[in-house]
Amino acid sequence: MSVSTQFYLDQAAECGRNAASATLQNQREVLLKAQAAWQAMADRAIRTATERDRRDAERRDVAEAL
Repeated sequence: MSVSTQFYLDQAAECGRNAASATLQNQREVLLKAQAAWQAMADRAIRTATERDRRDAERRDVAEAL
């Protein structure tokens, strides 16, 4: 997992913890939206890395076949 992906996951977790301890409803809503945004960035980074690894493996297989 890349550093940026871990950062995104850490931020999502932090927002979740802060939302759980928020006393005001509007604070909780903002933090939950931020958590969702950080999680979406992490998910996107993971998908991108997985797809890049798959393409690299495919290219290696093609190169070895030649």
